[in-house]
Amino acid sequence: MSERGWRAFLAADGVDDWVVLHGGAAAVFRVPTLADAARLASAIADVPDIEGVGVHLGISDGRLSVRLTRDLWLLDDEHVDLARAISAVARAHGATPDRGAVQEVQLAIAAKAAALDVDFWRAVLGYDEASDDNGVDPLGHGSSVWMQELDESKLLRHAMHVDVSVAREHARARVEAALAAGGRVVVDAEAPATWILSDRAGNRVCIASWPDGAEPATPPQSEDPVV
Repeated sequence: MSERGWRAFLAADGVDDWVVLHGGAAAVFRVPTLADAARLASAIADVPDIEGVGVHLGISDGRLSVRLTRDLWLLDDEHVDLARAISAVARAHGATPDRGAVQEVQLAIAAKAAALDVDFWRAVLGYDEASDDNGVDPLGHGSSVWMQELDESKLLRHAMHVDVSVAREHARARVEAALAAGGRVVVDAEAPATWILSDRAGNRVCIASWPDGAEPATPPQSEDPVV
């Protein structure tokens, strides 16, 4: 898997409305009513080249969520142009982008290599495959499931945990809210990219500003190899 696609997206101009999550690039647009959200969704559905690239639209009272892909590693050059076009339509409809509302929640299921069982989880949840190590809700309502391969030499202590991927400028506030609600920090060595928190019972959750907070690489000017 190449990082080129999502790093190029982070480096692109004209995509400030969008957050790069574990599931790819996403945006939330605020509108006055459910009917306005439906009208905006209809207009976005008419954007050229939007069909067949995996875009998901979620309509609710006062907001429209847009996901360009269901997996980070599927982001490509075409998604930059698509994000710009969708933002232009949203502005034309008076919608306001809300990066703070954008998030991806996934369940990380840990196992050693021989026991990774993504097919089981797809089957029991009725999920589709986005990449070979995950499953996604075909309706876009439920959290994604990701298989985390453990080092063979380590004991399996926490077989499952929750990952919460948010915009880089909102990650610390999410951590502070969790701590104020009684949580505690388990590991912050990689903050602000990732914090590992737990509740009072020891159940763990990762809050991540990665990949949105990753340093963007300059998109390559050519696919030709550099000698």
